[in-house]
Amino acid sequence: FSHLYHFSKVFYLCVHAISGNTDGAVARESTERNCSLTPPYLPSTAVNTSLQLEELRVQMRAMNISAYIIPATDAHLSEYIAPRDARLAFMTGFTGSAGTAVVTLNKAALWTDSRYWVQAERQMDCNWELEKDGRSETQGDYNINLDSSDRSLKSITENLVDKVWKERPSVPPDNLTRLPDRVIQRTWQEKVEHIRTQMGDNPYKPTGLLLSALDETAWLFNMRGNDIPYNPFFYSYTLLTMDEIWLFLHVERVTEELKVYLNASCEGALCVQLKGYDTILDHLKNYVTRPGVKVWIGTEYTNYALYEVITPQDKLLTSSYSPVLTTKAVKDETEQQILRDAHVRDAIVVIQFLMWLEKTVPEGNATELTAAEYVDKCRSSTHLKNTSKQCYYHFLFLCYSPTKETNRRLTVDEMYLVDSGGQYLDGTTDITRTVHWGKPTEMQKEAFTRVLMGNIEISRTIFPSGTRGVNMEMLGRRALWEVGLNYGHGTGHGVGNYFGVHECTNLYLEMTLRCQICQPGYYKENDFGIRIEDVAVVVPVQTKYGNNYLTFDTVSLVPYDRKLIDMSLLSSEQVRNCISLHNQLQDICLQFLKMRYKYVLT
Repeated sequence: FSHLYHFSKVFYLCVHAISGNTDGAVARESTERNCSLTPPYLPSTAVNTSLQLEELRVQMRAMNISAYIIPATDAHLSEYIAPRDARLAFMTGFTGSAGTAVVTLNKAALWTDSRYWVQAERQMDCNWELEKDGRSETQGDYNINLDSSDRSLKSITENLVDKVWKERPSVPPDNLTRLPDRVIQRTWQEKVEHIRTQMGDNPYKPTGLLLSALDETAWLFNMRGNDIPYNPFFYSYTLLTMDEIWLFLHVERVTEELKVYLNASCEGALCVQLKGYDTILDHLKNYVTRPGVKVWIGTEYTNYALYEVITPQDKLLTSSYSPVLTTKAVKDETEQQILRDAHVRDAIVVIQFLMWLEKTVPEGNATELTAAEYVDKCRSSTHLKNTSKQCYYHFLFLCYSPTKETNRRLTVDEMYLVDSGGQYLDGTTDITRTVHWGKPTEMQKEAFTRVLMGNIEISRTIFPSGTRGVNMEMLGRRALWEVGLNYGHGTGHGVGNYFGVHECTNLYLEMTLRCQICQPGYYKENDFGIRIEDVAVVVPVQTKYGNNYLTFDTVSLVPYDRKLIDMSLLSSEQVRNCISLHNQLQDICLQFLKMRYKYVLT
């Protein structure tokens, strides 16, 4: 689809890490473009976009288009996208994960938020204006803004960027796979029937459910792919009715074994009819022509091209999230146990990595790239299927991954914040730790301790079922607020099992066995960054008077850097919490090592 208008806001939370010195990096004074000079100054990182802009405008003139909108996401409104969907990067040179570009016949502009302003100034040439506004507009917002002009917003079936992108990457040829039985508690047939029950219980009586988010179809059929970096998803849509199942994907990648698994050769209520990925729009159009049908969609992940064909309005039922997304957020007993197992193995990896850094950094032998390579190497020996994206907080960028051009040596005089994770068959891990190899300043110790206090307060809180995640924000920030500090990102998000590292963030915390991230932080510009990120499971708790209450059970088992903790700031309860965590991780990790390596660490 061409204009993938954001029907609703796409949530993206970037991860951070820190470096304080500029050893080995490009000097700050020459890293950003200066379009006011004659000729303009462009750093070596800027991309020449004149040719693609010229060719896009040829296409626009042929279709009488005055302005063309290019979002950062894909047809499924995914947070992480495949290289073939990086249309914004191809047109602008800007590789940040959040942004929207608009090209007119004589101008071009990029809108993005403060995390990416410096990055945009380094990567874009002077064909582009930078608009420092990160609001994510919906199709309705665009129409309101155009009301006073003689312009109207229209969708078209062709993607004009694809027409000028001569070397656009192709769909990966890898065959799709199914999860092994040992990591599955619910078969795909059981999941389908459960979702159909929710459709039948809905008072608006939908006859069909359209699944657009890639993780929806992957979860429903217990299948995985390799189309999206860091996420085991594959290009797909599903249209589920009470007596039919249509799965839209690249059929040539479905093996005979998978066809048998999906009952693809029959036509019953539990038989999956395989259709070509590109036929979803026509099939949906045909379905809504049937009398008495009503299609249920989750607006957070349905693009406008699909939304607008479900007409008239009485054939449309909307909710922010589909019942699949809310159902999969609750982990069954098998998912919960294997997730805990994955976090034990991953904790061993991260502890090994931090110990390696503690030895090599003072010797002057560690760089940002060797550190990233080492942690990946450690994870590769633990049944790792894929890595999660690793990012760093750099003095030039809030969202940063090291490259050969920016790589620098790590020193004992800085704080180091690394946010990383792994994709295992039995779980997805996401953990952030901040460490210091020398002598931290009093400000650094206080800021770290107050971030830790926020982490502890959230993890130990007891709350009534139905509490919204946003209501936890104050607990994570209160210790920082007391001294006038804060952070500019959300405090938590959901996480999957061999799935997306960021799952539905805005769900009510009314479901037990839901996995949740707790990640307070603090970032002092041009100096240092701090974040502590743990995964926890929402579990029921018995209280003195009430029964419908929940709390968090932390499953991340990596210790905090004691050098950065000011014990005088912690309450006695917070001190006990830290001691309990360290005792727990020591017992669990030692038990794991005994079983795996048949020896006892001393």
